[in-house]
Amino acid sequence: MDNIYLLMIVALAILAIADLVVGVSNDAINFLNSAIGSKAIPFKTIMIIASLGIFVGAISSSGLMEVARKGIFVPGEFYFDEIMIIFMAVMITDILLLDFFNTLGLPTSTTVSIVFELLGAAVVMSLIKISNSDTAVLGDLGNYINTAKAMEIISGILLSVVIAFSVGALVQYISRLIFTFHYEKKIKNFGALFGGVALTAITYFIFMKGLKGTPYYGDMKDVLEGNEIIIIVVSFVVWTLLSMLYMNVLKKNILIIVIAVGTFGLALAFSGNDLVNFIGVPMAAFHSYEAWSVSGVEATAFSMDVLDKKVPAEPLLLFIAGGVMVVTLWFSKKARTVADTEIGLATQDETKEKFKPNMLSRAVVKGSTKLASMLGLMIPNSTQAKINASFEKPVVTLPKHKTYELPAFDQIRASVNLMVAGILISIATSMKLPLSTTYVTFMVAMGTSLADRAWGRESAVYRVAGVLNVIGGWFFTAFSAFVAAGTLAYLIYLGKAPMIAVLLLVAVILLIRNYISHKKKSKVIIEPDELKKAESSTVQGIIEESADNIAKAASRTYKIYSSIINGLAKEDESKLKKSRLKVDQLSEEVDELRNNIFYFIKNLDETSVRGSNFYIMVLAYLTDVTQSLEYIAKVSYKHVHNNHKKLRFNQIKDLQFIDSSFEHLLKDIQSIFKEREFDKLEDILIRKQKAFGDISEMIEKQITRTRDEESSPKNTTLYFSLLLETKDLVTALMNLMEEYYKSHKSS
Repeated sequence: MDNIYLLMIVALAILAIADLVVGVSNDAINFLNSAIGSKAIPFKTIMIIASLGIFVGAISSSGLMEVARKGIFVPGEFYFDEIMIIFMAVMITDILLLDFFNTLGLPTSTTVSIVFELLGAAVVMSLIKISNSDTAVLGDLGNYINTAKAMEIISGILLSVVIAFSVGALVQYISRLIFTFHYEKKIKNFGALFGGVALTAITYFIFMKGLKGTPYYGDMKDVLEGNEIIIIVVSFVVWTLLSMLYMNVLKKNILIIVIAVGTFGLALAFSGNDLVNFIGVPMAAFHSYEAWSVSGVEATAFSMDVLDKKVPAEPLLLFIAGGVMVVTLWFSKKARTVADTEIGLATQDETKEKFKPNMLSRAVVKGSTKLASMLGLMIPNSTQAKINASFEKPVVTLPKHKTYELPAFDQIRASVNLMVAGILISIATSMKLPLSTTYVTFMVAMGTSLADRAWGRESAVYRVAGVLNVIGGWFFTAFSAFVAAGTLAYLIYLGKAPMIAVLLLVAVILLIRNYISHKKKSKVIIEPDELKKAESSTVQGIIEESADNIAKAASRTYKIYSSIINGLAKEDESKLKKSRLKVDQLSEEVDELRNNIFYFIKNLDETSVRGSNFYIMVLAYLTDVTQSLEYIAKVSYKHVHNNHKKLRFNQIKDLQFIDSSFEHLLKDIQSIFKEREFDKLEDILIRKQKAFGDISEMIEKQITRTRDEESSPKNTTLYFSLLLETKDLVTALMNLMEEYYKSHKSS
């Protein structure tokens, strides 16, 4: 039986490595995004600076997590076997939870996750102990759990979200008023002062937050504590002078130094402090095992008072942990996915929005817009004009294929992000307030984005929805961590060693599945039939590109239509549901093309502007096609889903005849556009009357059947709906052919 605990220690060590990997993948946003988004420093240089910060923070960390040992629960109230169940449940939950958020690309707090996992597992184990006791009652739960600590964490979440967002927005707004978007001129006059303030804040942050709690902080404690004001003043003078020399002698931009030092400082603080979130539990378990193994006492009787004592750091383990974190930072694709989420929400320019608007985001945007309008009435027009001038963005003209080279935001905002995050975390640390570095850095970035007018009327509803989703995810972290860890603790208590083996196997399977799923999503795969945005700037180029889209749309339209008719004939609900999804996908692609019209027109040559009218009409008719398909798919699925009577044999036969005729028509259209045989379009247009005649004949047949033999109102309604919408579908296609034929002839 003793061997089971040794195996658990080995399993916890492996889980610690896995937790380091998934933890770094999520927390990378804390220190990478400002530098990456501003593109002030080459990517490899950013990674080297962050790697140095992580490694220095790791090897200087105390390696001790008070929360894991005694912060959430009272260790003396538990025995060794119970503590090991708690720790095992926590580590399995932590890995799966963080990996889940990484796969979604959402930043979350490793601190909150570990705290609520410990709380959930400890509460369940306490309830088990209470239920097994003849004297204990539910009210004794407070003897086992440190509830005050959990309340501090929750209050820290709320405070950090509101304060970080507000302060970030205020500082960025003032900074933009001073420097404007054309900051290259202003930075020559005020750059040294700005550099002095920013670097002083970041330096203070490195020493007061990044190194606090490390073994080396004790040597500096007497010098640092009590002399904060003197340190700040001296640092400001020194950094201001150095900034002045750097700008005037080397003729370089001081903002680059601010961003580099800020990235190093946040990486160091993350590693030095958040490292314990990943390895604190396994280390506490290891020290518990060491104490129990030499005690000679049964695991079920060995009290864990030992966790109340100071435990020495493990330099070798910290060195290994630092190495794992650095390697993960360089090779984890999920880290970049999480980083992309924040950069996408903070970007100054229009981008493909990742989040869809919801009722709450619409309400927030509408309310904020009305409030801004009311406040605007209180400010004189001359003052508003001066403020607006500070927010005028520089016009940067780049070829379309090089727009990816533009930064998501400028160096002023990147510097403010790092400076404000550093100051807030430093102040909270000095006041001993619990908070999450993830929450602070993310909300500061969102606040500066708002102040920088990155959330305009075109994007605000999407960006706000994204922020609300992330914040909702943070609270979901706490709830799910508590419930999942508690559930796993109970399962392990019931199943012992076999259950641990099963849970570890499930964890491995889920991690592999998430890895494969994320890998598939990260690959930009363009399907052969996917519609493409117009890139050409000439009329002839537009006609060529549109031909490809029409050929693909014709092919997909037939496949979808035929699938719907077959699904109706066989009453195959699954097939009809898939057809609806395919219609939705085609509709989204056409909508994406329509959303790109603004940029398409901007990109046209002066001599080719007339091509824009043709392109707009093509998209309008493609939209009509998708709308008809959407209706046909919807009513067909609804009919079968509601279990209405199957269509009659004659009705199915007529629809299959139309389907066959439609197939020949669409295949001919596809061939014409694929082979560029546009002169044959005239033959297609001639077939329009034949198609309409066939549909009209089917309608007349159904009228006769309805009067003489039809007994199902639902069947009749569905059948007429299909015929009439098919007629609209043919009309849209023929209008498209006619538009293309005329444009081809005129060009």
